[in-house]
Amino acid sequence: MINIDQKAISRKEYITVEFLYQNCKDIFKLSLLSDESGFNRKIYEQNLHRPGLALAGFVDLFSYSRVQVIGNTEVRYLAQLSPEKRREAIERIFKFSIPCIILTDSNKPFPELLELSKKYNIPLFGTPISTTKLIFFVSDFLDDQFAERISIHGSFVDVYGVGILFIGKSGIGKSEVALDLVERGHRLVADDLIILTKKGEGILMGSGTNLAKHFMEIRGLGIIDVERMFGIRAIRYQKRLEIIVELELWDDKTEYTRTGLDETTVNISGVDILYVKLPILPGKNITVISEVISLNYLLKHYGYSAAEVFQEKLTNIIKNKKNTDLRGVDYFEHDFE
Repeated sequence: MINIDQKAISRKEYITVEFLYQNCKDIFKLSLLSDESGFNRKIYEQNLHRPGLALAGFVDLFSYSRVQVIGNTEVRYLAQLSPEKRREAIERIFKFSIPCIILTDSNKPFPELLELSKKYNIPLFGTPISTTKLIFFVSDFLDDQFAERISIHGSFVDVYGVGILFIGKSGIGKSEVALDLVERGHRLVADDLIILTKKGEGILMGSGTNLAKHFMEIRGLGIIDVERMFGIRAIRYQKRLEIIVELELWDDKTEYTRTGLDETTVNISGVDILYVKLPILPGKNITVISEVISLNYLLKHYGYSAAEVFQEKLTNIIKNKKNTDLRGVDYFEHDFE
């Protein structure tokens, strides 16, 4: 069983409507149509809800605790009602403790909607974005807020587009390997403390903390700023985690993989991540090997496995009992260089 030191970070139990507005008003073009009296209302989940059935009178399965989205369908339904019936339909959902309402597609709020939102202190927002797009964008934002997060000590680098997290004992050389990769043109995501956020069912996104960002500690030298030193091309703010490389001093008693046929994975927050244990010896170029790990991963991703191809060739030779030339190679004629 592979044991990787990881610590769970407490999930957010809720965010306030004010937090949602302040962080989304520019990105999703939200405008406040009511007042700020209900900004302290709490949002407890990432899912959004369209209250069409509730407006029509069926509230048995009304998901009132979610952010409510009113689009063209709901607006057209309310428009064909008399002012009295429209007020009754809107007040029906306002009697529930809903966090807020977002009016999409540049729809104008009905006078009854404005009046009741102020009466019940329920924030009302408007946006020109279509309902489908808004639900996708806001759900993704809320998913980030409520996602499971863990922290791992290591150095996280984008190597040829593959996210590699280097782990190992303190002082083993994780930061030095990351720095060498940056110098060779790869991109640093974070050093020391890595925050992993679960996205969906099979994706872990890694980033640094707001404090550390792209600062790096090199023992014997001190703190350096990778962005200022190597430029904006040398950093990334986040990257998908695809490989974990554990650095350790060579141990004669440890069995290391020789063929690569049997891949090892480690499970982090329910996501299986490729795991490579890399022994360190004097003269061993860990940086180049890290690049090869990344390129080999890409080859496998596109359907080519060198280990499997070699095994297949070896199996065919044994099966066919061919008498092979002991030289092992065929020389080109008249090539004497």
